Amino acid sequence: LTLAFPIMGTLTAAAYLLSFAILSDGPVPGELQNNLKKYRTAADLTQAALADQVRVSRKTINTIENGVFVPSTVLALRLAQHLKVSVHDLFELRL
Repeated sequence: LTLAFPIMGTLTAAAYLLSFAILSDGPVPGELQNNLKKYRTAADLTQAALADQVRVSRKTINTIENGVFVPSTVLALRLAQHLKVSVHDLFELRL
């Protein structure tokens, strides 16, 4: 499913839904649950080490873990691959 917006252009339905996690002020139904820190620490990796592996800055990992930034699909796939988990393990919608 692709959605068209006059100002923002075209977004996939997944990107549109993920954008709500950035805009909300607190936990709401459908908000993105972020488990990155849990899996990163279980893998005994620092933010800097994981960032190097997936070719982003440590600050990017930090902002993802703190719910400030929602990663792109490509970055979410890279994170899951390096942590040897599924994207669904790292990110899921709260019901």
